[in-house]
Amino acid sequence: QVQLVESGGGLVQAGGSLRLSCAASGRTFSRYDMGWFRQAPGKEREFVAAISWSGGSIYHVDSVKGRFTISRDNAKNTVYLQMNSLRSEDTAVYYCAARRGGSLSITIASYDYWGQGTQVTVPS
Repeated sequence: QVQLVESGGGLVQAGGSLRLSCAASGRTFSRYDMGWFRQAPGKEREFVAAISWSGGSIYHVDSVKGRFTISRDNAKNTVYLQMNSLRSEDTAVYYCAARRGGSLSITIASYDYWGQGTQVTVPS
């Protein structure tokens, strides 16, 4: 069982930066691949980025490449999403999720545990 708690969201002007954190409970955090997803108002939840259990494999969706960076610190049981050059279209609730280690996945259904989400708002 893994419990996930996101933090770091907020209101930021276009072009600004935020760093989201996702703290995980449990001693087996390092066995899980981690992902970040987001859901904008009226839209479906979408994949943003994923990182393997070791941190050795990383994938970002094209729309955030070069602006967002996923990372993790297994000693702190935490995964991060550094978001730079934020745009109004990045406004959404951001969720972190965990799945048993394997190949990286962008599929919502493949993730076993989810946090409650943190709101990111970038006014247009």
